[in-house]
Amino acid sequence: MMAVALVIAVAEIIYRSGFNGTLYITDEYEGYLMATLTFCGLAYTLRERGHIRMMMLPHFIKGRQRTIFNMVCYVVGFAFSIALTWFTYLFFLDSYVSGSKSMHVSGTLLAIPQFFMPFGSFLMTLQFLAEFLKGVAMLRGDTAGLHILEETDELGR
Repeated sequence: MMAVALVIAVAEIIYRSGFNGTLYITDEYEGYLMATLTFCGLAYTLRERGHIRMMMLPHFIKGRQRTIFNMVCYVVGFAFSIALTWFTYLFFLDSYVSGSKSMHVSGTLLAIPQFFMPFGSFLMTLQFLAEFLKGVAMLRGDTAGLHILEETDELGR
């Protein structure tokens, strides 16, 4: 998606420089691609521990209690993700049913780029569930074959 946005931006630069014109869709489609990239990357970022985490309280919790604390946090995140998925789905559905189009020259059906909002949110919901189930497996001591990233007390991941 970033590569496509780059190609569109380069094409716009070449077209403006060489032909004194514009493609008219550059800003619009780069915005759609950025939103799509953001929502589709939420689950991967959660899996790789890339989201910003407030580590003050977990810094003092060790072992089994830390796993339980993380599981509680995953349940809260799961609930938030379900709500986010639902509301972005309603947003997408409204655009789909009403046939909303972009006000720009392209007249893009807004349901197309908006589809990736509930899709990415749903993937993040599934990832929160997976992280919770990893916590259950850690409490049982059955982590064979799981990819588990441990938090450190140092800066970074």
